[in-house]
Amino acid sequence: MEETIESLETKREHLYRQLQEIGDFRRGIISVIYRKCGKKNCACAKEGHPGHGPQHLWNTTIQGKSYAKNVKLGPEMQKYLEEIENHRRYVKLSEEIVVVNERICDLRPVPDVKDDEELAGLKKKFQDLFMTKYKTR
Repeated sequence: MEETIESLETKREHLYRQLQEIGDFRRGIISVIYRKCGKKNCACAKEGHPGHGPQHLWNTTIQGKSYAKNVKLGPEMQKYLEEIENHRRYVKLSEEIVVVNERICDLRPVPDVKDDEELAGLKKKFQDLFMTKYKTR
């Protein structure tokens, strides 16, 4: 079955509707950790003891900076897990939208140039555009 622009646009609209239904989301993961407190007489200092815990941490990295927050078991944990799952759905849908949009772009015809004067103007415009970017290096 050959794809048409209309069918791809319909698919894109369907993906946009799914995107609107996602709701709140956040990046990151939930990790479980055990920590040793550092006191010499504490049970966690003994060999083989896993440490104090478990502690549940939400972790993420935003623009190269790491963030972590303790998350309590119960409603707060459920909220975080749902938001993280919604973020995964958002990322997946965004990738699908990009793929569909690229297919639409490939199928759309290139606009016709009316005369040589318009063609020369376009060439000059794009040459100037790319040369200014090249000269700034």
